[in-house]
Amino acid sequence: MIDSIFFLKLLLVPLLILSVTLAGRRWGPAVAGWLSAFPIVAGPILLILSLEQGASFAATAAQGTLLAVIAILVFTLAYVWASRRFNVFGSMLCALVMYGVALAVLQSTQIDIMLSFALVIASLLITPLCFPAVAPDPIAPAKSSSSDLPWRMLAAALLVLFVTFSASRLGARMSGFLAMFPIMSTVLVGFSHRHSGRTFAVALLRGMIYGYFAFATFCLLISMLLKEQTIGVAFLIALTSALIVQLAVKALLSIWQARPVLR
Repeated sequence: MIDSIFFLKLLLVPLLILSVTLAGRRWGPAVAGWLSAFPIVAGPILLILSLEQGASFAATAAQGTLLAVIAILVFTLAYVWASRRFNVFGSMLCALVMYGVALAVLQSTQIDIMLSFALVIASLLITPLCFPAVAPDPIAPAKSSSSDLPWRMLAAALLVLFVTFSASRLGARMSGFLAMFPIMSTVLVGFSHRHSGRTFAVALLRGMIYGYFAFATFCLLISMLLKEQTIGVAFLIALTSALIVQLAVKALLSIWQARPVLR
């Protein structure tokens, strides 16, 4: 059991990231972005926590992961605004500092799961409105992700190992918060900004926001269902529901983008 869980920690998330990357190369970046919206990092961490620390521990961690979406949105806005003035390194530094500040504030709050969910949904609706206007510069075509793929896989594997091995010392809530560390955002956006320009990176960050509706649904259901259902049933229902929400959001976005513009 211990060996199988260790290999789950070491291999599951990197393999999921590899699969998403290969899907993007085969079917295009839209498919890769759509798949990336799923909890391919935080989800496996919560699964491992439930197997090692128990369902109650993982349910509390999932509530922390849900609330940490707000910190990710702070990271997003900080990067977008900082990138108007700084290069990739400066923008990333500002974003990570603001993420840390937001995480510290959220960690000090004590609110129930439904209020957490409501705050996250409200934040997801408001955040795109806070983006600065982007200059109409031409967007450079996205280059191959071969250079950043190993970094994404390695960083994600290290995060899984750190959170799961330290869970008993970190506690359930902090483990959940750290499960939402912006691994994908940091590496993917950083490389995209460097190779394809700021406009591309800002568009990527904006697009990632819409995937968090499904992610928030997943965390909410994991936190609630692990208290009543088996681990397998809870994760199956949560993943299925996240898929339904993601499809609904995608359909609504398509309708909104296709609406006639009044002049």
